[in-house]
Amino acid sequence: MAAGIMAAAVVAAGVVAGQARPGVAPVLFDDFSYSSVAQLSAHGWIVRTKAGWPGVPGATWRQANVSFTDGVLRMTSSTDGTYAGTTQTQICQQRKFREGTYASHVRFRDAPVSGPSGDQPVESFYTISPLKRPLDPNYSEIDFEYLPHGGWGLPQSVGYAAWETYSPPPHWIAVSSARRADRSLNGWRTLVLQVAHGTMTFYVDGTEVARLGGKYYPEVPMSINYNLWFIPSGLARTHRLRSYSEDVDWVYHAAGAVLSPTQVQAAVTSLKRDGVAFTDTVPASGLASPCNL
Repeated sequence: MAAGIMAAAVVAAGVVAGQARPGVAPVLFDDFSYSSVAQLSAHGWIVRTKAGWPGVPGATWRQANVSFTDGVLRMTSSTDGTYAGTTQTQICQQRKFREGTYASHVRFRDAPVSGPSGDQPVESFYTISPLKRPLDPNYSEIDFEYLPHGGWGLPQSVGYAAWETYSPPPHWIAVSSARRADRSLNGWRTLVLQVAHGTMTFYVDGTEVARLGGKYYPEVPMSINYNLWFIPSGLARTHRLRSYSEDVDWVYHAAGAVLSPTQVQAAVTSLKRDGVAFTDTVPASGLASPCNL
């Protein structure tokens, strides 16, 4: 096990960004080989149960929406077309991540796993800090978002976004920058995000897809998150129950290090080969991760 952790760290060595110290980069890796939410929680993850934004007003964020099969974490959200009959899903790590390389192997889906299609779900992998007040200047967020049926007047869309701040509804104001693509991401995808030197670079399956920066660069520590929610105006007009799922195979973060997609895959392969299911050497920040956005 120690050999796998060191092999992953060696990949990060020599590419440490900015002012981070040279040598071994702190790493978080999780392959989600759990059988219960209790085991997930023991490794710093929170399954959201708090009501609130985003998504359908009054929807229930259910812990039971998280399940595990063959080393894969599955989030399953459902709706019967009504606000009260909608459940959404979110999991959050500790709030201690900012610069470095983020990566995850995620399965997006274009169709529900049961029931009729036609809703507008949002499937995501992202980092975020709490919003203390509307237009909070000390706010940071970076998103991979997949909208398989579009949303907000857009066609089928992939979004790569970074946020300076925002004001939530009903006084909605977005201070963000995004790149969008009209393409399908159905199936397993490897997502990589490099955050360093004032620039955020997004990759899907090894190909660079977006580059953002400027005032949208993260200023404060964030948590690593996944969520699966519904656009309120995009619920299909049927009361037949339907469910949508997003799967997560693994997540990886090298703090303060800029790794290429090839280097990330090498690090993850080394960890898996040596039987490392989980490791976290990223120092704690002491900041709360409320898991409510």
